[in-house]
Amino acid sequence: MKKDRASNELRPEYRREDLGQGVRGKYFEAYQKGTNLVLLRPDVAKVFPTEEAVNEALRSLINIAKKSIGRTR
Repeated sequence: MKKDRASNELRPEYRREDLGQGVRGKYFEAYQKGTNLVLLRPDVAKVFPTEEAVNEALRSLINIAKKSIGRTR
């Protein structure tokens, strides 16, 4: 099914009624929790394809760092 070319174009004017009813505070809880978005370089992303893989690797690195701090003193 092909889309009409006209449907892909922007309207010359938008009215508030065309946009529907807004919801106040829709994303408030998610915003309060915060996000920590980190972009991986392509070479790193190949090694760690999932979020869980990255988290697991970083947790193990943290554990190694904590253990090695006590031994150097």
